[in-house]
Amino acid sequence: MDVASTMTDSVNSLPVIDIGNEESQGSQGKAPVRFGWVTGVMMRCMLNIWGVILFLRLSWIISQAGILLTCLIILMSVVVTSVTALSISAIATNGRVTSGGAYFMISRSLGPEIGGPIGMVFSFANALACALNTVGFAEVEFGVVMIDKDNDVRIVGVITVTLLLLISLAGMEWESKAQIFFFTVLMVSFSNYFVGTFLPPSPEKQAMGIFGYRIFISNLKPDWRGNDNDFFQMFAIFFPSAIGILSGANISGDLKDPATAIPKGTLMAILLTTISYLAISVTVGSCVMRDASGNISDILTGNITDGCVGLGCNLGWNFTECIQSQSCEYGLANNLKVLGQVSGFYYLITAGVFAASLSSALGFLVSAPKVFQCLCRDNLYPYIGFFAKGYGKNDEPLRAYLLCYIIAAAFILIGKLNTIAALISNFFLCSYCLINFSCFHASITNSPGWRPSFHYYSKWTALFGAVISVVLMFMLTWWAALVTFSIIIFLFGYVNYNKPKVNWGSSVQAGTYNMALSYSVSLSGVEDHVKNFRPQCLVLTGPPNQRPALVDFVGSFHQAYKPHDLWRHNHGQSFSEQDRQTRMQETTEWLVKWMNKRRVRSFYTPFTADSLRAGTRHLLQATGLGKLKPNTLVMGFKTNWKDSSPESIEDYPLKAYSFSCYITVDDISSKGDSDQIKTVFQNDQGKKTIDVYWIADDGGLTLLVPYLLTRRKNWRSSKVRVFIVGDEQNMEEVSLSLSIYSSLISDPLFLFPLSLSRFLDSVAPFRLFDEQQEGVSLEELRQSAPWKISDKEFEAFKLKVTICLCTKTGTCICGSDCPSALYMAWLDTLTCGLHCPAVLIRGNQQNVLTFYCQ
Repeated sequence: MDVASTMTDSVNSLPVIDIGNEESQGSQGKAPVRFGWVTGVMMRCMLNIWGVILFLRLSWIISQAGILLTCLIILMSVVVTSVTALSISAIATNGRVTSGGAYFMISRSLGPEIGGPIGMVFSFANALACALNTVGFAEVEFGVVMIDKDNDVRIVGVITVTLLLLISLAGMEWESKAQIFFFTVLMVSFSNYFVGTFLPPSPEKQAMGIFGYRIFISNLKPDWRGNDNDFFQMFAIFFPSAIGILSGANISGDLKDPATAIPKGTLMAILLTTISYLAISVTVGSCVMRDASGNISDILTGNITDGCVGLGCNLGWNFTECIQSQSCEYGLANNLKVLGQVSGFYYLITAGVFAASLSSALGFLVSAPKVFQCLCRDNLYPYIGFFAKGYGKNDEPLRAYLLCYIIAAAFILIGKLNTIAALISNFFLCSYCLINFSCFHASITNSPGWRPSFHYYSKWTALFGAVISVVLMFMLTWWAALVTFSIIIFLFGYVNYNKPKVNWGSSVQAGTYNMALSYSVSLSGVEDHVKNFRPQCLVLTGPPNQRPALVDFVGSFHQAYKPHDLWRHNHGQSFSEQDRQTRMQETTEWLVKWMNKRRVRSFYTPFTADSLRAGTRHLLQATGLGKLKPNTLVMGFKTNWKDSSPESIEDYPLKAYSFSCYITVDDISSKGDSDQIKTVFQNDQGKKTIDVYWIADDGGLTLLVPYLLTRRKNWRSSKVRVFIVGDEQNMEEVSLSLSIYSSLISDPLFLFPLSLSRFLDSVAPFRLFDEQQEGVSLEELRQSAPWKISDKEFEAFKLKVTICLCTKTGTCICGSDCPSALYMAWLDTLTCGLHCPAVLIRGNQQNVLTFYCQ
């Protein structure tokens, strides 16, 4: 195989990340409405940015912060939104974008754990923004009082949002026509305002503090009024006016070409609206005083200015009385209708207020359900699937529209514009933070799937945008920031715990791969040290669900790395290669799900070989990477060895490997669900005893495994008791040597050599007894029974054999060296009659306890 060409072909054939596979569920009879970058993104974003704050709060912010700081507030907001727009443009051009807008792009970039919380918060923030702009519209005074000012705002607001809901339910075509109408009204309104700034002010306008371009210098600096008003409070009130930059992206499913429309339309909207905000700030600050009475009789006659206070004295007006009594009703600081008073025709500005507030409210009322519908379809949270259904050719989320309407109406009842604005700022800043972080994370991981066609972004500007968004959250309203992050963390924890069955090729996956690869490579250059030794088990389970006790036992002392390799004999079934691969793949997927359900942290791989011994040898040589290669072989005991052929017993590879751990389990599985059988290793062991029969110091593995068991919750109360081989003469010497393991074990007990008669009876059928047969050579006997043991071999190992009996309440762990011919008989004798799990361990003299490094 040509590896280089294969890798090249693989990279070239990699698809752009498919960040979505949702298709419209609407009717197929008529083509859905699709919008270009002007009407679909730019105009929509401009309408949402030109919100109620432009007409009803900007002049008041100028009276507090002055022209210079107001321009700084505008530019700070633009920096945050522009960086976010660059990030969203990069994400939008990195693959196919369907419905769902910002949530869709974040979730497909950072995964469901991050996408789910931000989708929920972002949908809620859009619903609040709808309420914000509707309240702004309702605050416009019509000269008629129904109940009182606050309740009138609530009544008008609820009626207004109900009418907007009806427009939304009519479909995107009607909504788009309404937005074009609002845009036209705003253009006329702005033109009317700028013309009015150049018209000579009449005495009536001068009484309201309007003097043309003669106030610029006086209004440059701030004049903070009130205990709570400062720079960041003004920023908190203004910033919601800039949150409309995602309005176009939020209807991505209704765009002809989202990858082109979103970058072009969003950035153009930010540029044009920034110019308009700065121009209005400078012009209104240059034309209108902070305080004026509106009384035509306050005009100065002659040059008499005695006792006159304020800027009006130099302009021929005496507003001293209302300034000193703080009763002025006009001017930047006191009247919210300044733009209308400056303009050429007052009621065109009123129409502009209506158009700005209603278009923004309508835009957010459409955005929130679109985002929420996509979130519901991903099934990340329970009980919200009801809102996923779409209707009509544009797959309209009618159910989600109703939910958004209820939320918006509820917050309209608050009736306080500044209160709602402070809440919205935190939600949108949190959304911007994660959008920017998505772009940064996708860039820093160097994933081959991150190939945005929009190149005018930087991972460092994206990181800056993420950081500054968090900083601003806490500087604006720290308690709201804490609440926001608490909600995000809670929603994140829910998704992370449930682990939804989705795979979107997120940058988190790419980052995890890069980290794992980097750490694995770096470990390869580090020398092994006994302090860092831990068993890395290769477990020969066959299908893991057939040996649950073996799986659970290794999981009891191994936390992180536990490869399970399916061992299959080839019995000669006549399956085609394709059928065999398909069957193996299906079986593997099912068994992986079985282990995940059992919460077993492991890698599972099926493996086929001609024999058990050959397969084991291959696995030991090929499994793992670098320092992550297994160093411990774990396998079950061959309980049917007496009924097996001599060849299969000889093939059983117990003695061939340097680190080996063998387990035999008798009656430790409880009856129950055949899919998930409960084993003794899943139970709380209580105050039981783990008995260790330490026959020889083979490096300390025999002591390390029981110690690791006691670190787990189920075994924490258990006590380790060690038996050692010795006699009365060397008991004191052995006790002194064993004291070095005092951190692992309790007081040792001594087990003296027992009778070998039972073992001799058990091994007798496997001996040749060649020395008792005269005239027959050992080679001749070997030809008829090559698996049997000669007398010489038996005598050579007889002294090494020690029989260890397990106590009735404990677990027996022992280690020894035996030739393969004696192994099965010896193990059978050793574990005969035990009513508890027995584990036999053999090390290879490699030190695994920290004592050896001192």
